[in-house]
Amino acid sequence: MLTDVIRLLLFPALMAFAASSDLLTMTISNRLSLALAGGFFLLALVTGMSLAAVGMHLAAGALVLVISFGFFSMGWIGGGDAKLAAATALWFGFDFLLDYLIDASLFGGVLALLLLSFRKLPLPDVLERQPWILRLHEAGGGVPYGIALAAAALAVYPKTGWMPAFGI
Repeated sequence: MLTDVIRLLLFPALMAFAASSDLLTMTISNRLSLALAGGFFLLALVTGMSLAAVGMHLAAGALVLVISFGFFSMGWIGGGDAKLAAATALWFGFDFLLDYLIDASLFGGVLALLLLSFRKLPLPDVLERQPWILRLHEAGGGVPYGIALAAAALAVYPKTGWMPAFGI
């Protein structure tokens, strides 16, 4: 029963927190990525995942970490985004990694287009007092890509092996 609650709530809750944190502060805490990794290992243990399967999930996470840190070093994404993508890849393994990366790219493109459009509009007075909205509205400002990463993760998660116990 506890395993089922963790499967249903932990990953989605952490993804929602990552998206909201990135939206409001443009940061994703290292603790969040560590919580995702810890949650994966806890569920792998209690569900009896084989060592070979855990190793493949680790390899997927490591591959994404290396590539995403390359993107970070070029200034294309933030460090929190890189760690979030890697922690998410740990949960999905290679079986769902391509789905996740494609969805993240599509959601990221839509997010960027929406932000570009938003930045062309004048802000109403009531919104000009919100620092997080000003940060989003700033021309040439960053994109809170954690939103796209979290949305993609939530879109892919129901397809994974973590959910069949619920008939989803």
